[in-house]
Amino acid sequence: MISLPLALATLLYGLCLGSFLNVCIYRVPLSRSIVRPGSACPSCGTPIRWYDNLPIVSYLILKGRCRYCQCRVSCRYPAIEALTGGFALTALYTFGPTPSALAHFLFFAALITLTFIDIDHRIIPDAISLPGIPLFFLLSLLVPTVTWQETALGVIAGGGSLWLVAWTYQRITGKAGMGGGDVKLLAMMGAFIGWKGVLFTLFFSSLTGSIIGLAIMRIQKGDMKLAIPYGPFLASGGAFYTIYGAEIIHWYLTFI
Repeated sequence: MISLPLALATLLYGLCLGSFLNVCIYRVPLSRSIVRPGSACPSCGTPIRWYDNLPIVSYLILKGRCRYCQCRVSCRYPAIEALTGGFALTALYTFGPTPSALAHFLFFAALITLTFIDIDHRIIPDAISLPGIPLFFLLSLLVPTVTWQETALGVIAGGGSLWLVAWTYQRITGKAGMGGGDVKLLAMMGAFIGWKGVLFTLFFSSLTGSIIGLAIMRIQKGDMKLAIPYGPFLASGGAFYTIYGAEIIHWYLTFI
């Protein structure tokens, strides 16, 4: 049973971390420090006071505008804060007040960061994915439903499978069809969710990516020139598996 104070504290923690993720999403692709300088208005550059930097609350009070220049601030900032807070509560209620819940939440936070960076810049930064491989391998030791052997195989299966797909596509077409960032992202994810999670993630991301890609082609009237980042589909598959993985495996074993 999760107490209300614990749930509120978890939500607050998630909202605050979401505010930090906004900084990472903006600065990491630009190779800027995520520590200094402090947050500033993206339009006028005026440093943001602490009382104007409260997750969601400050955005609502200021009606989505900078206090100084009155320029509009993107609603994506509070949206990412709310999303991160929601995942914090999801981890708490799914895994209970355990170290496993914290490990899963940090995994969700990394996926959120990489998803929005990929949407904005079409890249998966090595600064996050490569250190994430050993980090999430160690954090997986806090998860009782997966063994270190499974996560070690997950790294190999995650990175190796996408590398093989990219290599085969390039050999056949002479063109690069998948960035190395996606390979490293799935290797990082495999270090936490194991090889079974990698297989599910590949299936889920391929299915959802194909559906959305076909929908976009239909809207674009058959135009296939629009590049769609694959990272968000991989991240969605990994997050879905961590939450519903046990139920999915149980259903599959029962079904067969």
